[in-house]
Amino acid sequence: MALYEYECAACSNRFEVRRTFNDESAVVCPRCQGQGRRIFSPVAAIFNGSGFYTTDSRKSEPASGNCGDSPKGFT
Repeated sequence: MALYEYECAACSNRFEVRRTFNDESAVVCPRCQGQGRRIFSPVAAIFNGSGFYTTDSRKSEPASGNCGDSPKGFT
């Protein structure tokens, strides 16, 4: 069960409702019994570990091989 945030279309009251993912029944405002509509908010993302900072990136030297050379016929 997840906790979702809703806003009433009639009185603009914001409230939370615990529902299952597949529950499609209408949500009623606890204050005025109006129709509630779901509020979508951005998700907070936290990146932990190495590889997310410029100091953690790979060395600027290319690995052995011809990675920097252009194919024959292209200059």
